[in-house]
Amino acid sequence: MFGSGGPLLKLEGIVKRFGPIVALNNVNFHVNYGEVVGLVGDNGAGKSTLAKIIVGYHRPDRGRIFFEGREVRFKSPADARRAGIEIVYQDMALVPYMSIYRNLFLNREVVKRIGPFKVLDKRKMKELTLKLLRDIGIKEHDPDISISKLSGGERQSVAIARAVHFGAKLVILDEPTSALSIKESERVLEYVLELKKRGVSSIIISHNIYHVYAVSDRIVVLDRGHKVLDIPRDAATPEEIIDVIAHRKAPEEISRKAEALA
Repeated sequence: MFGSGGPLLKLEGIVKRFGPIVALNNVNFHVNYGEVVGLVGDNGAGKSTLAKIIVGYHRPDRGRIFFEGREVRFKSPADARRAGIEIVYQDMALVPYMSIYRNLFLNREVVKRIGPFKVLDKRKMKELTLKLLRDIGIKEHDPDISISKLSGGERQSVAIARAVHFGAKLVILDEPTSALSIKESERVLEYVLELKKRGVSSIIISHNIYHVYAVSDRIVVLDRGHKVLDIPRDAATPEEIIDVIAHRKAPEEISRKAEALA
């Protein structure tokens, strides 16, 4: 157990195996309050497995997880969501031909009582949707239109806004700029920084090191299930991070540089 001055999320000695494959080997990881952590590595490094363990999709074979200073054992993403951890996957988990407001409140619909019955409070959900759209810079859209009418960047922003609206304290973004245009990617990254201003912590997982570097406070590199680097962003250039991932530069070299700058 750690005190109130500790991190928002802390993982200790996480091990995860899939048959003979060790996906994560004794990984320690943490996220501070109001911090953006970039989680990077090559394919098969263990990034997605770590994210799925955090949200309760996978159970670790060994290790401990703490959230807000208390040990947790999430049995499902619903458990993590109730605690305040949301994950926004690459496909955004949105229903393309459903309206914007229905997507925002999917499985969390606002209801009202009419006599002995509970019915959907569509008016309230639409009002809240308009406010959320304005908050994320989408002003021209009717909450009744299909979410498929939005651009990729707008849909990604809606998915993130949905997580925050329902009280997320930590948002995990899995390849949030994948398949987006340059302008759309910039908007999503701006929104990640906006979350930080609101005190919401984030983990951003991406193959695009430059996108991660633009918004992160700290960079964590996984390599074949091992954590090989954990440094403040400004302790290395994006090119040096890429060189570590590509095995062109030893992570210890970057770690020593970071320690010298501390």
